[in-house]
Amino acid sequence: MTAVETLILASYFFVLLILAVYGWHRYYLVYAYMKHKHEQPVPKAAFDDLPVVTIQLPLYNEMYVVDRLIDAVCQIDYPREKLEIQVLDDSTDETRQITELAVRRHALQGVDIKYLHREDRTGYKAGALDEGLKVCRGEYVAIFDADFIPQPDFLMRSVHYFTDPKVALVQARWGHINEDYSLLTKIQAVLLDAHFVLEHGSRNRAGCFFNFNGTAGIWRKVAIADGGGWQHDTLTEDLDLSYRTQLKGWQFVFVQDHVAPAELPVEMNAFKSQQHRWAKGSIQTFLKLMPRILQSDQPFKVKAEAFFHLSANFNYPLMCLLSVLMAPSMVIRYNMGWYEMLLIDIPLFFAATASVANFYMVCQRELYPQTWTERLKYLPFLMSIGIGLAVNNTRAVFEALFKKPSEFVRTPKYAVEANGDEWSQKKYRQSVAVQPLVELALGLYFTATLFYALANGIYGTVPFLMLFQVGFLYTGMLSLLQQYGGDSAVEVVQGKEA
Repeated sequence: MTAVETLILASYFFVLLILAVYGWHRYYLVYAYMKHKHEQPVPKAAFDDLPVVTIQLPLYNEMYVVDRLIDAVCQIDYPREKLEIQVLDDSTDETRQITELAVRRHALQGVDIKYLHREDRTGYKAGALDEGLKVCRGEYVAIFDADFIPQPDFLMRSVHYFTDPKVALVQARWGHINEDYSLLTKIQAVLLDAHFVLEHGSRNRAGCFFNFNGTAGIWRKVAIADGGGWQHDTLTEDLDLSYRTQLKGWQFVFVQDHVAPAELPVEMNAFKSQQHRWAKGSIQTFLKLMPRILQSDQPFKVKAEAFFHLSANFNYPLMCLLSVLMAPSMVIRYNMGWYEMLLIDIPLFFAATASVANFYMVCQRELYPQTWTERLKYLPFLMSIGIGLAVNNTRAVFEALFKKPSEFVRTPKYAVEANGDEWSQKKYRQSVAVQPLVELALGLYFTATLFYALANGIYGTVPFLMLFQVGFLYTGMLSLLQQYGGDSAVEVVQGKEA
């Protein structure tokens, strides 16, 4: 082999090995969840006199869903004299008028609801929450984003966990009101289910740190202050505050069977924007807090789990590098003898991909014991879309590493609940630039690689090549079609997805 061929193969196997390590970590999460499966959290006691709770609703240009949110929150079952609602509206469009009317309507019905508007969006969501915290009267603070529809029993099912003075946060699981809208929303539902059930569930019950998800949770107000308050030097202020607070000794509780329904993004570009914010914010938090975590007196398992949790998005640049190296490494080793390729490649690929399939399969079995086998058909698409996000999230990782400032871009909501609901003519559509073209180019690159493998009888690599091919083609094409294809093209795409 030449020096270049050796470098390509060495890089290829190094990347595969790192991805396999993170793959094996998923097996650990499943193991930890199953080990502690029956350790469901329960309140230590019940309040004889319910505490005052403030509900904060941070908004920014949410004209389609703000009425739905405020109506749902005002129907929460809690003594009116003990409940305060703060509408923290940073909007710059018609949302302001819609929101003010909704607030006035419910205030006339005796609800303690206040409208707070900022002309200056300093700190974005974190800044709005902090401003509201300065004037709120609640001992505990619940937060809901605009796409949520909290159930009437939300507070009564959550607040009693705070009878334990060590508890700082109670996090509910997200539900999905429009899961069946399209293939994209189905995949998001499976992704989020696993994040909550297996990641939150295993970490919380095993005594490790997990994070507040920015919504559908209740904080103890003094714990927020003790953790350092809301800070806006990362795009994931919730993740940042979560780790700072737990490092102070506070405990979090995740209640798996307590579900808060929400609307999933129906537009690929909105989904990418959300994933970009989460990926960039997690790496920013890693850079900010990982040294402090490693220097703390926390047990080794807490530090190790925090490392895997906060560094997970580094996998995306590795996946992009793997995508580029896969074809040349296959050609090089085919000329060496393709049996060697199978002997080395397949176990590593299996460790990296089978762990993902197992991870999501276990989650679906836990949540839907009667129908989980029917939902397995989405696993190949889920893995493909995860790969297809590699370009989007790699950009986020490098922006975090090079400290590129960016605005907090909130995910558009269109009040899409049923299959027939329309969104393509509504405001807040996300724009795309060159990224979908890069994704399409990678999709075509893998199409050519797939033909090469088939032509030369390298059949063992075909399933893995197809995951990459479908993932990049789907994310790139859907982004372009949903922005430029017009209503009919969007309807065709959504029809295919459903």
